[in-house]
Amino acid sequence: MVRAFYPITRSSAINMLGVQLPLGLINIAGHATSSKELHWLLSVFAGIIMCKIVYQLTGAISPLFFTGYVKLDDQKKLEWNNRGFSSFHALVVAAASLYLLLESDLFRDGAQDELMINRTSASSDTILGISTGYFLADLAMIFYYFPALGGMEYVLHHGLSMFAIVQSLLSGQAQIYIFMVLFTESTTPFVNLRWYLDVADQKNSKLYVYNGVALFLGWLVARIFLFLFFFYHMFSHFDQIKKVYPLGFYSLLTVPPILALLNIVWFWKIAKGLIKTLRKARHSQ
Repeated sequence: MVRAFYPITRSSAINMLGVQLPLGLINIAGHATSSKELHWLLSVFAGIIMCKIVYQLTGAISPLFFTGYVKLDDQKKLEWNNRGFSSFHALVVAAASLYLLLESDLFRDGAQDELMINRTSASSDTILGISTGYFLADLAMIFYYFPALGGMEYVLHHGLSMFAIVQSLLSGQAQIYIFMVLFTESTTPFVNLRWYLDVADQKNSKLYVYNGVALFLGWLVARIFLFLFFFYHMFSHFDQIKKVYPLGFYSLLTVPPILALLNIVWFWKIAKGLIKTLRKARHSQ
């Protein structure tokens, strides 16, 4: 398949989900159909609804497990519930990514005649749509309550993630690399549990220490080692990478390194926090 380039003109723009997308930016010619467009839209909507439902459920069931929840101020309750659907999304996409990458034949070398960089399925499109809905919902909350739910680093992370996911969903290309990155969300529940334990005044508990160790190891594997494999995989399949449409090609060369840098910065903070926690736990014995 030869990489196509289309000049950005009024006649070369198409209407996708009500948005004019120049073909020179996202090449979806021959991939997008009316049924796929509806599928994508419903998946994004499902992701937003999922966030809303889990947000409400988190607020409803939290007092059953943590009596101090009712004493939290409104800002703490807001973040508590927000982290509830953040954890749920992370578990869903991490499990789906693990299945699509390792168990299914979708991205396995030699499993299909189609180039690996161009492989998609109804399941992969659904997960990407749901994840897009999550990032839209969470980013909207971050902006609305800024900076209560996170600073500019979260805006950058969410913005870049959504930028890459939407491109891959609409073009049908490079989904394997999107799912590699989405698997890194598997560390999010550990991050959220640490925050929950902190708010619940359980920083001196064994669970806090164990969670800190699990977060450190999980981050090392899922966000450091996996990104090293990510770059190795891109290098070894660069003949296929070059066939991606222009914006996607350059995004693959720029977005992952930025996310990797963010992961390294956060990993450094996690490591320092773990050392501090272990020292404190040793002295309290």
